[in-house]
Amino acid sequence: MATMTPPTTTPSPTTEHSPAYRPSTAKRAQLWLANHFAILSAVLVLLYLFLPVAYTFAFSFNDHGKTNIVWQGFTWEHWQDPCGVPGVCESLVTSLQVGVISTIVATVLGTLMALAMVRYRFRGKAASNLLIFVPMATPEIVMGAALLTIFVQGFANIGINLGFTTIVFSHIMFCLSFVVVTVRARIQSLDPRIEEAAQDLYASPMQTFWKVTFPLILPGIAGAAMLAFSLSFDDFIITNFVSGNEATFPKFVYVASRRGIPAEANVIGFSMFVIAVLLVVGAQVVSSLRASTPKK
Repeated sequence: MATMTPPTTTPSPTTEHSPAYRPSTAKRAQLWLANHFAILSAVLVLLYLFLPVAYTFAFSFNDHGKTNIVWQGFTWEHWQDPCGVPGVCESLVTSLQVGVISTIVATVLGTLMALAMVRYRFRGKAASNLLIFVPMATPEIVMGAALLTIFVQGFANIGINLGFTTIVFSHIMFCLSFVVVTVRARIQSLDPRIEEAAQDLYASPMQTFWKVTFPLILPGIAGAAMLAFSLSFDDFIITNFVSGNEATFPKFVYVASRRGIPAEANVIGFSMFVIAVLLVVGAQVVSSLRASTPKK
């Protein structure tokens, strides 16, 4: 009797989706790159953004001579005496004074403007909403030249020359729009029923504002104030037009860059960067703690 032989089966070729598939080294590299492309892009962008900060930090330790362009050696001397170069601390104090005054005035006026533009109806409201963006969109060189013309032709007649006062007026003007936009976004996100509930409980308009509205918009006001101060402290183009003989810290750095920025300026610049980072991180930590704290 003839025996039956089992049919022979040929193995099917492995495909990309089969369990036995083993990609080649080049294919694995492509897959890994595709899966991590976003992370790698973010890392490269952060390195690009923080490269000037790293340069500033490194050259704050440079034991340079007349110029701080080529690395000469390591020293702690500049960190021990940041005011060793004439004019660097004086310009820093000027920038801090201008920034504080401009921030306070712009924050108060901008908050009041934001409240008026959101909560009240008046003629020209649509035009006001549009015009508030004009200073933000205007190139700084155009704004600086226009302000210089105004100050030279108008302020000189009343005894105000280019200097500290004109810098403060200019910074208040261009910081105001940023404060209005920031605070207005916060006010628009509020639920009006909260204020209506306070009024239903016989709270006066002033009590409703200080006990309900103001605490709710305070984070937006704080953020707008920080933004205004950073814009004021960092500004150079407009300040260079209207400062006259007054030197702010960015103007000092620009003049000093022609012969090499002194390491003391790098010390102050990096210190301001660290302070700004600590403030932002501290605000985030406080916000997280408040969000995680159970309400009674």
